[in-house]
Amino acid sequence: MSQVIVDDVQTDELPQTTHGADAKGRRLTRTIVVVGFVLIAALFFLLLFSAPVEDPVRIALGPVSLNTFFMWLGNLHPLLQIPVVLAVFGAVVAVLLVLIEYAPRPGRGYFIMRLVACLVIPLLAFMMLRPYANAVFYVVAIALLSGALLFFADYRSRQGAGYLFQLILFMAPASIMLLLGLIYPAIATFVKSFFDKTGTDFVGLDNYVWVFTNAEGTWSVINTLIWALLAPTISVAFGLAYAVFIDKARGEKVLKVLVFMPVAISFVGAGIIWKFMYDYRQGDQLGLMNAIVTMFGGDPVNWLAVKPLINTFMLLIVFIWTQTGFAMVILSAAIKAVPVEQIEAAELDGTNAWQRFTNVTVPGIRSSLIVVLTTITIMSLKVYDIVAVMTGGRDDTTVLGFEMVNQQQRFQSYGHSSALAVVLFLFVLPLIIYNARSLTKQREIR
Repeated sequence: MSQVIVDDVQTDELPQTTHGADAKGRRLTRTIVVVGFVLIAALFFLLLFSAPVEDPVRIALGPVSLNTFFMWLGNLHPLLQIPVVLAVFGAVVAVLLVLIEYAPRPGRGYFIMRLVACLVIPLLAFMMLRPYANAVFYVVAIALLSGALLFFADYRSRQGAGYLFQLILFMAPASIMLLLGLIYPAIATFVKSFFDKTGTDFVGLDNYVWVFTNAEGTWSVINTLIWALLAPTISVAFGLAYAVFIDKARGEKVLKVLVFMPVAISFVGAGIIWKFMYDYRQGDQLGLMNAIVTMFGGDPVNWLAVKPLINTFMLLIVFIWTQTGFAMVILSAAIKAVPVEQIEAAELDGTNAWQRFTNVTVPGIRSSLIVVLTTITIMSLKVYDIVAVMTGGRDDTTVLGFEMVNQQQRFQSYGHSSALAVVLFLFVLPLIIYNARSLTKQREIR
């Protein structure tokens, strides 16, 4: 927060307002802010559902808009695009830093600076998106109302005028990226899951019924659950075993590097490697698995086509192979952080190695175990590359992540794809909530 000088005394805090100590004034501020947000929401509603206009015309702020900027940028030489982007980014950051530093200061000039920034910045941002001609009124009204609401709330802030203004400027870049890259796509996906494949006709819950009744949708759900249950459990079990047995062993660093190497391989690369391992053909065998089978007189097996579930387990092996090293590194570091005094005390009490491991080591690395388990579980829920490279979802090996893309790219069915995405999000949501609660508890303990 900017430092200000009041009565020749330097302070790190902005001057308090009378509103800060006035309960009635705070109630009035809250009421006006709530009413303002309701009006903004109503304007957004009218903007989205206003009557369409035939052959609508977009309004640009002169020759300047985000669309024209990116078109101009795309026509430049690739070597010129980088400095131009850096220059524009630097200019935006410079403006924000100037406003963060100077606008929150007390004084009439800084008051006017905050007022102009609150009204002009939202208006420019909305107009650079080139709204339709019939939507300009709503866009201007939303921009001005948003800016006026921010200025009013900032002016009557308990911490002093300029506090909320500075806070919003700090949060605005990240919030905008989060809104455009996560929140808006999530809402749009949820809405599209109730429409047909073209996204025009409302079909209710038909897409979700398809997910749990159609063969592709059903197998994607079943396989995703199998991946989420087995992949993290087996990966962490092997990783923990490696961490315990390799710890303080001769050649520990070399052994850890060998176990960790698959982590550096992409899922696509790992899929290609293991596809050679499972290679199936008549005659000479290239795949290690079938070479072993034929060596003992058996017939070669098409491992990636054996149904049900055998081929899914073959794919799981690839994922576990890539994640065991990750689990081993994290858990090995956690084991080394367990106090030696606790292990020595347990040893003096006459406990054996297994009892020391279960009663001292495991409780000591509990938080690391949870982090590794939830991280690998989320990665297993999102898996796409391994399935796409090795089987292409054939022979009942599809998962939610792959089928979601497959329905959109191959069949152009946006409704089914959106429904699969929502189901996948519901699978991931409990893990996100659990992690958030765990972090909150750790902060409370600290």
